Amino acid sequence: MIAGSVAATSASAIPACLEARKKVDEAEALRFQVRQDMRLGDHDRVCDTLDEIGDRYNDARDAFDDCGEGVVAIDLRGELRRLRIAKKINRCD
Repeated sequence: MIAGSVAATSASAIPACLEARKKVDEAEALRFQVRQDMRLGDHDRVCDTLDEIGDRYNDARDAFDDCGEGVVAIDLRGELRRLRIAKKINRCD
C-alpha cells in the first residue's frame, strides 16, 4: 500500500517538475542573452533581462518545491544570489 501511494505522489509531481526544469532552461537562455546585451552595452536591456531571469528562477524554485524536489530549490537560491550580485554590478537596482 505504501509503495503505491509513493508512486501516485511521484506521478502527480512530474508535471510540476517538468515545468520547473523548463523555467530553469529559459533562465539559462536568458543568461546567454544578457551576456550578448552586455557586449553591446545595452544597459537597460541587461537590467530588464536580469529581472526576467529572476522571475524564471523564482517560478522554478516554487515548482520544484511543489513537486518535492526541495534540494533543487535550495540550489536555485545560489543562482538567485549570483543574480542579485550581477544586478548590483550592473547598477540595476
